[in-house]
Amino acid sequence: MAGTKKEKVKGGLAQRASGPLSKQISTVTVGALERALLKEFPAADAEAWDRTGMTVGDPARLVEGVAVALDPTVEAVEEAASMGANVLVTHHPAFLEPPEAFSPASSVAANPGALVWAAVARGVALLSYHTALDVSASAQRVLPGMLNLQFKSVVVPLASSKRKGYGQLCAVKAGDGPLTLGQLAARCTSVFARQPRVWGDFSRELDRVVTTTGSAGDVAQAALRDQADCLVCGEIKYHEALALSQAGLAIVELGHDTSELPLAAVLAAAVEGAGVPGEIVTMLDQGDNWSYPETTRV
Repeated sequence: MAGTKKEKVKGGLAQRASGPLSKQISTVTVGALERALLKEFPAADAEAWDRTGMTVGDPARLVEGVAVALDPTVEAVEEAASMGANVLVTHHPAFLEPPEAFSPASSVAANPGALVWAAVARGVALLSYHTALDVSASAQRVLPGMLNLQFKSVVVPLASSKRKGYGQLCAVKAGDGPLTLGQLAARCTSVFARQPRVWGDFSRELDRVVTTTGSAGDVAQAALRDQADCLVCGEIKYHEALALSQAGLAIVELGHDTSELPLAAVLAAAVEGAGVPGEIVTMLDQGDNWSYPETTRV
Protein backbone atom coordinates (compact mmCIF):
# COMPACT_ATOMS: atom_id res chain seq x y z
CA MET A 1 0.00 0.00 0.00
CA ALA A 2 2.89 2.31 -0.72
CA GLY A 3 2.11 5.89 -1.55
CA THR A 4 -1.51 5.75 -0.40
CA LYS A 5 -3.41 7.99 1.96
CA LYS A 6 -5.84 5.28 3.02
CA GLU A 7 -5.88 4.30 6.67
CA LYS A 8 -6.19 0.85 8.15
CA VAL A 9 -7.40 -0.15 11.59
CA LYS A 10 -5.06 -2.11 13.82
CA GLY A 11 -5.85 -2.73 17.46
CA GLY A 12 -8.60 -0.11 17.39
CA LEU A 13 -6.27 2.68 16.29
CA ALA A 14 -6.28 4.34 12.89
CA GLN A 15 -2.89 3.89 11.29
CA ARG A 16 -1.48 4.88 7.92
CA ALA A 17 0.20 2.20 5.88
CA SER A 18 3.96 2.42 5.90
CA GLY A 19 6.23 1.79 2.92
CA PRO A 20 8.16 3.70 0.27
CA LEU A 21 6.61 7.08 -0.36
CA SER A 22 5.34 7.87 -3.84
CA LYS A 23 6.97 10.78 -5.61
CA GLN A 24 4.96 13.94 -5.01
CA ILE A 25 5.89 17.58 -5.42
CA SER A 26 6.08 19.67 -2.24
CA THR A 27 6.69 23.41 -2.21
CA VAL A 28 6.96 23.54 1.57
CA THR A 29 10.41 24.03 3.09
CA VAL A 30 11.47 22.36 6.32
CA GLY A 31 11.62 25.78 7.96
CA ALA A 32 8.10 26.65 6.79
CA LEU A 33 6.81 23.34 8.16
CA GLU A 34 8.48 24.03 11.50
CA ARG A 35 6.89 27.49 11.68
CA ALA A 36 3.45 26.16 10.77
CA LEU A 37 3.63 23.48 13.46
CA LEU A 38 4.88 26.02 15.99
CA LYS A 39 1.82 28.10 15.22
CA GLU A 40 -0.35 25.06 15.98
CA PHE A 41 1.75 23.98 18.99
CA PRO A 42 3.51 27.15 20.27
CA ALA A 43 6.77 26.83 22.15
CA ALA A 44 5.34 29.30 24.67
CA ASP A 45 2.83 26.61 25.71
CA ALA A 46 5.54 24.03 26.37
CA GLU A 47 7.29 23.39 29.67
CA ALA A 48 10.44 25.44 30.24
CA TRP A 49 12.62 22.30 30.32
CA ASP A 50 11.23 20.97 27.04
CA ARG A 51 12.52 21.29 23.46
CA THR A 52 10.02 22.36 20.81
CA GLY A 53 10.53 22.64 17.05
CA MET A 54 13.59 21.65 15.02
CA THR A 55 16.69 20.26 16.71
CA VAL A 56 18.38 18.93 13.55
CA GLY A 57 17.94 19.99 9.94
CA ASP A 58 18.30 22.56 7.17
CA PRO A 59 15.31 24.93 7.16
CA ALA A 60 15.96 25.87 3.51
CA ARG A 61 15.46 22.35 2.15
CA LEU A 62 12.19 21.40 0.49
CA VAL A 63 10.14 18.75 2.25
CA GLU A 64 10.43 15.54 0.24
CA GLY A 65 8.47 13.38 2.66
CA VAL A 66 7.45 13.38 6.32
CA ALA A 67 7.47 10.44 8.72
CA VAL A 68 5.52 10.90 11.97
CA ALA A 69 6.18 8.92 15.14
CA LEU A 70 5.94 9.00 18.91
CA ASP A 71 9.66 8.52 19.54
CA PRO A 72 12.71 9.78 17.62
CA THR A 73 14.98 6.76 17.50
CA VAL A 74 17.87 5.75 15.26
CA GLU A 75 15.59 3.07 13.83
CA ALA A 76 12.89 5.68 13.09
CA VAL A 77 15.42 7.88 11.27
CA GLU A 78 16.57 4.93 9.16
CA GLU A 79 12.99 3.93 8.37
CA ALA A 80 12.07 7.50 7.44
CA ALA A 81 15.06 7.83 5.11
CA SER A 82 14.41 4.43 3.50
CA MET A 83 10.91 5.54 2.47
CA GLY A 84 12.12 8.83 1.05
CA ALA A 85 11.21 11.14 3.95
CA ASN A 86 13.67 13.89 4.86
CA VAL A 87 11.67 15.04 7.91
CA LEU A 88 10.82 13.08 11.06
CA VAL A 89 8.15 14.75 13.20
CA THR A 90 7.74 13.27 16.67
CA HIS A 91 5.99 13.85 19.95
CA HIS A 92 9.02 13.26 22.18
CA PRO A 93 12.14 15.37 21.56
CA ALA A 94 15.45 14.03 20.31
CA PHE A 95 17.07 15.09 23.59
CA LEU A 96 16.62 17.46 26.50
CA GLU A 97 20.27 17.89 27.46
CA PRO A 98 22.58 18.21 24.41
CA PRO A 99 24.73 15.12 23.78
CA GLU A 100 28.42 15.55 24.56
CA ALA A 101 29.63 13.32 21.72
CA PHE A 102 28.37 12.19 18.33
CA SER A 103 29.17 8.86 16.70
CA PRO A 104 27.24 6.06 14.97
CA ALA A 105 25.43 3.54 17.17
CA SER A 106 22.22 1.55 17.12
CA SER A 107 20.76 3.49 20.05
CA VAL A 108 21.35 6.51 22.28
CA ALA A 109 21.94 3.99 25.06
CA ALA A 110 25.16 3.04 23.27
CA ASN A 111 26.03 6.65 22.43
CA PRO A 112 23.94 9.68 23.47
CA GLY A 113 24.66 11.43 20.17
CA ALA A 114 23.74 8.44 17.96
CA LEU A 115 20.34 9.87 17.00
CA VAL A 116 21.77 13.22 15.90
CA TRP A 117 24.55 11.44 13.99
CA ALA A 118 22.00 9.27 12.15
CA ALA A 119 19.75 12.23 11.34
CA VAL A 120 22.61 14.30 9.89
CA ALA A 121 24.10 11.32 8.04
CA ARG A 122 20.76 10.42 6.48
CA GLY A 123 19.67 14.00 5.83
CA VAL A 124 16.57 13.74 8.01
CA ALA A 125 15.41 16.82 9.91
CA LEU A 126 14.11 16.24 13.44
CA LEU A 127 11.08 18.23 14.63
CA SER A 128 9.30 17.59 17.94
CA TYR A 129 6.27 19.04 19.70
CA HIS A 130 6.12 17.43 23.10
CA THR A 131 4.40 19.27 25.94
CA ALA A 132 3.16 21.91 23.48
CA LEU A 133 1.15 19.11 21.87
CA ASP A 134 0.12 17.65 25.23
CA VAL A 135 -1.66 20.86 26.25
CA SER A 136 -3.13 21.70 22.84
CA ALA A 137 -6.85 21.87 22.12
CA SER A 138 -6.33 19.20 19.45
CA ALA A 139 -4.99 16.70 21.99
CA GLN A 140 -7.86 17.31 24.43
CA ARG A 141 -10.30 15.26 22.35
CA VAL A 142 -8.10 12.23 21.68
CA LEU A 143 -8.57 9.96 24.72
CA PRO A 144 -12.18 11.06 25.43
CA GLY A 145 -13.10 10.36 21.82
CA MET A 146 -11.43 6.96 21.75
CA LEU A 147 -13.12 5.93 25.01
CA ASN A 148 -16.54 7.34 24.04
CA LEU A 149 -16.54 9.86 26.89
CA GLN A 150 -17.95 13.39 26.77
CA PHE A 151 -15.24 16.02 27.20
CA LYS A 152 -16.24 18.77 29.63
CA SER A 153 -13.20 20.86 30.59
CA VAL A 154 -9.43 20.96 31.07
CA VAL A 155 -8.34 19.78 34.52
CA VAL A 156 -5.06 21.73 34.88
CA PRO A 157 -5.35 24.69 32.48
CA LEU A 158 -2.48 26.87 31.36
CA ALA A 159 -2.28 30.33 32.88
CA SER A 160 -2.59 31.77 29.38
CA SER A 161 -5.65 29.79 28.28
CA LYS A 162 -8.39 27.75 29.93
CA ARG A 163 -8.83 25.86 26.65
CA LYS A 164 -5.32 24.44 26.89
CA GLY A 165 -3.71 22.40 29.61
CA TYR A 166 -3.27 18.92 31.06
CA GLY A 167 -6.03 16.38 31.64
CA GLN A 168 -9.61 16.20 30.49
CA LEU A 169 -12.62 16.05 32.80
CA CYS A 170 -15.21 13.87 31.09
CA ALA A 171 -18.72 12.58 31.70
CA VAL A 172 -20.24 9.28 30.71
CA LYS A 173 -22.34 9.92 27.61
CA ALA A 174 -26.11 9.80 27.97
CA GLY A 175 -27.34 6.38 26.99
CA ASP A 176 -23.93 4.81 27.65
CA GLY A 177 -24.38 4.37 31.36
CA PRO A 178 -24.22 3.13 33.93
CA LEU A 179 -20.54 2.53 33.18
CA THR A 180 -18.57 0.51 35.70
CA LEU A 181 -14.83 0.58 36.29
CA GLY A 182 -14.62 -2.96 34.96
CA GLN A 183 -16.45 -1.98 31.77
CA LEU A 184 -14.19 1.03 31.25
CA ALA A 185 -11.11 -1.14 31.78
CA ALA A 186 -12.46 -3.65 29.26
CA ARG A 187 -13.10 -0.80 26.83
CA CYS A 188 -9.49 0.34 27.23
CA THR A 189 -8.29 -3.20 26.55
CA SER A 190 -10.40 -3.37 23.39
CA VAL A 191 -9.43 0.06 22.06
CA PHE A 192 -5.70 -0.09 22.78
CA ALA A 193 -5.16 -3.87 22.47
CA ARG A 194 -3.26 -3.71 25.78
CA GLN A 195 -4.31 -4.81 29.24
CA PRO A 196 -4.24 -1.81 31.61
CA ARG A 197 -3.33 -1.91 35.28
CA VAL A 198 -6.37 -1.02 37.38
CA TRP A 199 -6.83 0.19 40.96
CA GLY A 200 -10.36 0.05 42.36
CA ASP A 201 -13.55 -1.99 42.60
CA PHE A 202 -14.54 -3.26 39.14
CA SER A 203 -18.24 -3.01 40.05
CA ARG A 204 -18.03 0.69 40.91
CA GLU A 205 -20.22 2.89 38.69
CA LEU A 206 -18.47 5.90 37.16
CA ASP A 207 -19.86 9.35 36.52
CA ARG A 208 -16.85 11.70 36.27
CA VAL A 209 -13.71 10.41 34.53
CA VAL A 210 -10.43 12.28 34.03
CA THR A 211 -8.17 11.27 31.15
CA THR A 212 -4.58 12.26 30.47
CA THR A 213 -1.83 10.96 28.21
CA GLY A 214 1.67 10.13 29.42
CA SER A 215 2.62 10.70 33.04
CA ALA A 216 -0.26 11.61 35.35
CA GLY A 217 1.74 14.39 37.05
CA ASP A 218 -0.36 17.11 38.66
CA VAL A 219 -3.51 15.79 36.98
CA ALA A 220 -3.78 12.95 39.51
CA GLN A 221 -4.20 15.20 42.54
CA ALA A 222 -6.40 17.56 40.52
CA ALA A 223 -8.69 14.64 39.64
CA LEU A 224 -9.07 13.82 43.33
CA ARG A 225 -9.69 17.49 44.12
CA ASP A 226 -12.39 17.69 41.43
CA GLN A 227 -14.10 14.60 42.92
CA ALA A 228 -13.60 12.48 39.82
CA ASP A 229 -14.47 8.81 40.13
CA CYS A 230 -11.65 7.54 37.93
CA LEU A 231 -8.38 8.63 36.34
CA VAL A 232 -7.30 7.10 33.02
CA CYS A 233 -3.62 7.88 32.45
CA GLY A 234 -0.52 6.68 30.68
CA GLU A 235 1.47 5.98 33.80
CA ILE A 236 1.56 6.81 37.49
CA LYS A 237 3.97 6.00 40.32
CA TYR A 238 2.91 3.00 42.36
CA HIS A 239 2.84 4.68 45.78
CA GLU A 240 0.89 7.64 44.41
CA ALA A 241 -1.63 5.33 42.76
CA LEU A 242 -1.98 3.34 45.98
CA ALA A 243 -2.63 6.46 48.06
CA LEU A 244 -5.07 7.95 45.56
CA SER A 245 -7.01 4.70 45.21
CA GLN A 246 -7.32 4.48 49.00
CA ALA A 247 -8.66 8.06 48.94
CA GLY A 248 -11.42 6.99 46.55
CA LEU A 249 -9.99 7.63 43.08
CA ALA A 250 -10.06 4.60 40.79
CA ILE A 251 -7.15 4.46 38.35
CA VAL A 252 -6.70 2.87 34.93
CA GLU A 253 -3.04 2.92 33.85
CA LEU A 254 -2.71 2.33 30.11
CA GLY A 255 1.06 2.50 29.69
CA HIS A 256 2.94 5.68 28.78
CA ASP A 257 3.46 4.92 25.10
CA THR A 258 0.05 3.26 24.70
CA SER A 259 -1.69 6.46 25.77
CA GLU A 260 0.44 8.69 23.53
CA LEU A 261 0.69 6.71 20.30
CA PRO A 262 -2.64 8.21 19.08
CA LEU A 263 -1.09 11.69 19.27
CA ALA A 264 0.95 10.81 16.17
CA ALA A 265 -2.29 11.10 14.19
CA VAL A 266 -2.76 14.64 15.54
CA LEU A 267 0.75 15.53 14.37
CA ALA A 268 0.16 13.96 10.95
CA ALA A 269 -3.03 15.99 10.49
CA ALA A 270 -1.14 19.16 11.46
CA VAL A 271 1.60 18.37 8.93
CA GLU A 272 -1.01 18.05 6.19
CA GLY A 273 -2.64 21.25 7.43
CA ALA A 274 0.72 22.96 6.91
CA GLY A 275 0.48 22.22 3.19
CA VAL A 276 2.43 18.96 2.92
CA PRO A 277 0.62 16.56 0.53
CA GLY A 278 -0.95 13.68 2.41
CA GLU A 279 0.57 11.22 -0.06
CA ILE A 280 4.04 11.93 1.32
CA VAL A 281 3.06 11.80 5.01
CA THR A 282 3.19 8.46 6.81
CA MET A 283 3.06 7.28 10.41
CA LEU A 284 5.65 4.83 11.71
CA ASP A 285 4.29 1.91 13.71
CA GLN A 286 5.95 1.97 17.14
CA GLY A 287 3.29 0.02 18.98
CA ASP A 288 5.23 -3.22 19.40
CA ASN A 289 8.29 -2.15 21.39
CA TRP A 290 7.23 -4.44 24.24
CA SER A 291 4.60 -7.05 25.06
CA TYR A 292 3.05 -9.00 27.93
CA PRO A 293 4.27 -12.63 28.19
CA GLU A 294 0.69 -13.96 28.32
CA THR A 295 -0.11 -12.36 24.96
CA THR A 296 2.68 -14.24 23.20
CA ARG A 297 2.39 -17.94 22.36
CA VAL A 298 5.65 -19.66 23.29
